[in-house]
Amino acid sequence: TIGGGQVERQSELLALSLLKEQRSQIQHFALTQAGADSLGMACGGDVTVLFQFIPWDDAAWRSLTAAAVQALRENRPGWLVLRTDGGEPALLDASGAAVTGQAPAGPLSARAVLADDCFYVPLPVGERAVIFGAGHIARALVPLLRTINFRPVVFDDRPEYADPAAFPEAEAVLCGDFRDIAATIDVTPEDYVIIMTSGHLHDLEAEEQMLRRETAYVGVIGSRSKIAYVSQRLREAGISEEAIASVHTPIGTAIRAETPEEIAVSIAGELIYVRAIRRDAAGQKGV
Repeated sequence: TIGGGQVERQSELLALSLLKEQRSQIQHFALTQAGADSLGMACGGDVTVLFQFIPWDDAAWRSLTAAAVQALRENRPGWLVLRTDGGEPALLDASGAAVTGQAPAGPLSARAVLADDCFYVPLPVGERAVIFGAGHIARALVPLLRTINFRPVVFDDRPEYADPAAFPEAEAVLCGDFRDIAATIDVTPEDYVIIMTSGHLHDLEAEEQMLRRETAYVGVIGSRSKIAYVSQRLREAGISEEAIASVHTPIGTAIRAETPEEIAVSIAGELIYVRAIRRDAAGQKGV
């Protein structure tokens, strides 16, 4: 989809025509009620659409798509470079080096950029969300996170709960010791951490370890009395007030969620918001 309405309808018609002609094209649409390229729409603004013709038997495209799929499977980001004249595309790795094809050095960022005669499209692998606790909320949350481009990893100390069959959409399901999380998984500064284990003790163990390292987000489920208890224990363990204040708890957006499915939606909403704030701070608007 490119927004629906007349832009999408006119794009569909043009795409059919370009398929017959076997060529690519850039088309501009003005979302105004007047002008040469106007669609008679009153919402304002402009839309530029690149139509890329891909011959089914083209060796360059076959090589590029195979390499791109493999990179995404291995969580290696990169960029797809399309030439506006329909020329040979290129695939770049995370450093900007060409994997297939050739492309001029361009403005590589986390958003799509049209520069000169090339369109640079990022191939993001999605942020990793590490979920401590494989209970009923995790089961509702994992498939939802996949739909919003997070890569969920589930961690639990109970083998019967850390069952990959119960989380088919998860990137990984791990069974480990909450007292020594690093022995099983390396949590990175880019990871989003969700803590909702089977008990207060495991929540405390996981939270203390996560607050001793840098992460993108830490959210913990719990009542206000539990939060006060855990926060005091964290202070006694030497965790700073700044680190404790950074925790999102009670986890999720305030939508009065009650069921596991509703709580999953509230957590997903908060992750979307925090991710957007981080991208804005890094100058990555429009991803």
